[in-house]
Amino acid sequence: MFSEPETQLALQTALEAGELILECYGMEDMQTEYKSDNSPLTVADRKSNDHIVTKLAGTGLPVLSEEGQPVPYEERKAWPAFWMVDPLDGTREFLARNGEFTLNIALIRDGHPVLGVVYAPAKEQLYFASVEEGAFLVEGARGMTGSPELLADAARRLPFSSNPDSFRIVASRSHMDEKTLSYLERLRQNNPDLDVLRCGSSLKFCMVASGEVHSYPRFSPTMEWDTAAGHAILNAAGKTLIDTVSQRELVYNKEDLHNPGFIAQ
Repeated sequence: MFSEPETQLALQTALEAGELILECYGMEDMQTEYKSDNSPLTVADRKSNDHIVTKLAGTGLPVLSEEGQPVPYEERKAWPAFWMVDPLDGTREFLARNGEFTLNIALIRDGHPVLGVVYAPAKEQLYFASVEEGAFLVEGARGMTGSPELLADAARRLPFSSNPDSFRIVASRSHMDEKTLSYLERLRQNNPDLDVLRCGSSLKFCMVASGEVHSYPRFSPTMEWDTAAGHAILNAAGKTLIDTVSQRELVYNKEDLHNPGFIAQ
């Protein structure tokens, strides 16, 4: 297990960046700024981004990060493979100190995510997957940096939970919108016992991949780095992430990095 060097690198990089995030998580002053879209940016975003980008750059592959410099489409459309990174997904959850934040690392080949790591450092949950080896969860991952043997011993293959009897949906904690509310209302008409959970960050993809919930619908805006790592984990667990416009799997490295609406299931 974890024989691929890219997987080993992504895992260790995620664990190391998670420690940097947790150092900031304990600070009284989060040193928060706001970007042009009014989304928050903290010192944790920057520290995590700098570490991840530096480590992944050693592979010789380009790195496209939410907090990095934009790369023109004319340049990146020629990339056959690259890393896609969200160094702190769920910054609002980070600021709320509810633990529901992650860092996301994905390897994209020919427009498709083939490797993904989603690490929730405050929860010590490490989800990862590759097309060759499948999808896994390690609980209590903090402290396993530099110990691939410990990670391998602790890893549980996904999905590990059969779908619950009641129809369970997970939705965004911080980005609920009218389209999603209307969608849930339509589902409720056929499923009066519909159970809707709320969660932040890319952990929602992992809840679908594990079998904890049936589906995660999302119609409010997301970017490719929000979904790439979770998408890899979904696919490796036998699940899908369907674009509601084309009715096909989401693709990556588009000219416009915004995603359409999607349903993970």
